Amino acid sequence: MSNKVLEDKFYVALLDDLEKQKLVLPTLPEIALKIRDAVSDEDASSKQIAEVISEDPAISARMIQVANSPLLRGSQKTETVDQAITRMGHALVKSMVTTMAMEQIFQATHPLTEKYMQSIWSQSTQVASIASVMASHFTRLKPDQAMLAGLVHNIGALPILTRAEEIPALLQNEEIFASLLKRLSGPIGASIMESWNFSEEMVRVAKEHSNYGYNSDTVDYVDVVIVAKLQNLEGTDDPDAQIDWNTIPSFCKLGLAGDVEVVEIEDIVMEEIEITQQLFN
Repeated sequence: MSNKVLEDKFYVALLDDLEKQKLVLPTLPEIALKIRDAVSDEDASSKQIAEVISEDPAISARMIQVANSPLLRGSQKTETVDQAITRMGHALVKSMVTTMAMEQIFQATHPLTEKYMQSIWSQSTQVASIASVMASHFTRLKPDQAMLAGLVHNIGALPILTRAEEIPALLQNEEIFASLLKRLSGPIGASIMESWNFSEEMVRVAKEHSNYGYNSDTVDYVDVVIVAKLQNLEGTDDPDAQIDWNTIPSFCKLGLAGDVEVVEIEDIVMEEIEITQQLFN
C-alpha cells in the first residue's frame, strides 16, 4: 500500500468514526472540571474557589507558584491559594487549571508517539504565550482567553496520535503524519472542545487554526492563534514558515502586515513572551 493510499484510508476511517461518534475523545480530569465550574460561577468568592482547588495539592502549589512569577509578582509574596486567586484573577486561574489538565492528557503511552506528544505540547505552550501577548498589544481581546486559545488549539492531535499508534508506518513517516494532523486536527479538535463544553469561540479556534484563509468580520481568537502559530514557526524548516504574512487575513486584521517586520514585533513583545512562557514551566 502506497503512503498516499495509507494516509487517505486513515483520514476517511477517522472522520467516519468521528461522524458516527465511535471515536474515543480525551476527557478532562474531574478536579479540573470542578475547578472550572467553580471559577465560572460569578457568585463564587476567591475563598470558595480556593477550597475546591485545595483538594488537589499539586494544583494548589502551581497556583501559588504562578502568582509569585515575574508576570504577576507583587510587593508581597503570595502564600495561600486564596491570595493566589485574588492576584491572578478568575480567568487566569481557569487557564492554568486547563494547562495542568492538558499536561496530564499529553502524556505518551507509546514510544512512537512520545516525540510527537512532546513537540505538540511544547508548540502549544509557545503559541499560547505569543497569543496572550499579541492579544494584549494588538487587539482588544482578553489576553487570558488568547492564552487558553493557544493552549487548546491543536487538541485534535490527541485522538489522531492514539489511533496512529496502531499503524507504525504512519508515525515513522513524518511528512505523512504532519499532513494528517493538518487535515484532521480541526474537525476532531472542535468535537473535543464541544464535548468539554467550551465556548463557541474556543471551538472555532480548534476548528480553524490551520485555515490561514480564515477571515471573519471582526478580530477574534482564531486570528490571534494563527498569527501566533506563524510567528512561532518563523525561522524553522516548517513549510508554513515560508508563507507570506501579507497574504494572511489575520495578520492584516491585527495590523501586522505590510511594513511591519518580525524584528520590530519582537522588539515590542519578546520579553513579555518569555515571561509568559514561564507560566508553563
